[in-house]
Amino acid sequence: MVKIGCKIDEVRIDGRLDRMRRDLDHFSDLEIAAVEIPVHGLDAIVHGRLNRTRTLSIRNILHGYEFAYSVHSPNPLNLMDRDHGALHYQVFRASLEFASEIGAGVLVYHAGRYVPEEAFSIPGYVEFTDADRASLLDREACAVRDLADEFPDVFICIENARPYLYHSPYCYAENPWELLEQVARIARPNVRVNLDTGHLYMAAKHHRFDAVDAAAALRNVIAHAHVHDNFGLSIYHNEKQQTHLVPFGRGDAHMPVGWGEIPIGTILETFVVSYEGLMITELRSRYFEHTKESIDNLKTILRNLKAESRPTVGENGPCEARNGVR
Repeated sequence: MVKIGCKIDEVRIDGRLDRMRRDLDHFSDLEIAAVEIPVHGLDAIVHGRLNRTRTLSIRNILHGYEFAYSVHSPNPLNLMDRDHGALHYQVFRASLEFASEIGAGVLVYHAGRYVPEEAFSIPGYVEFTDADRASLLDREACAVRDLADEFPDVFICIENARPYLYHSPYCYAENPWELLEQVARIARPNVRVNLDTGHLYMAAKHHRFDAVDAAAALRNVIAHAHVHDNFGLSIYHNEKQQTHLVPFGRGDAHMPVGWGEIPIGTILETFVVSYEGLMITELRSRYFEHTKESIDNLKTILRNLKAESRPTVGENGPCEARNGVR
């Protein structure tokens, strides 16, 4: 059964538990089923270590609600980091500890980046050989494998990446088929994919592949989903101001479902028949007041898909559900 939920924005709460509680109260009023918690927005991890006192306070608040929880690890977390690899590993492990402590079944991790976004502004385009990429992929796979074994009750869901003008491909997960290969390389039952509809659509337009075909290729490894909207237009890494981007429909907008042009229903149709995870409407904080609209639009899409997939009986007997997932 699909559980629809929302994310708590790490910038909006900025370490304040009263703001987290305010968001939880609002989501409770909307009668949603799930919430994604940003561990980096709660000051629960400091210098790679879990603050257990802080985590206990957070857990006590969260357990006062009836939501299913997932956790988003810190955005800069990168197991391919070549300067502070051990620290990134510690942050990843602490994120898994946090997820386990609050009873979350999923930890979202942004796939490893050959060149992190934080380094894009350094002059000079960094070139990587095939051997360099293979080594970094192997490093990430070994680390994730070890952590998955240590925390078997938490699904590590690797998120597909958005592209950037000039710097792409900076991450293997811009290509869904390479992400699929990395999950297979890791080869652990609790390592799966977080399908981000916004990132998928942007990457499809940038790299010229079909977003629906890509989702279908990933369907058997999708265990979590971020659902939001945009117009698929890539930007340069230093374009951050939403008020400058929205008039042109550019960038990873994280708009409410139905505001952009992503064929969300067609993408979800490729895997939703057998999907039993969370679907998080991952909106930017600027769209917080439109959360209900986004949730309602997603519910409508899912209802329509469910109706379309019901078997019908005609002259030739039962018809199979469209695009059934194995």
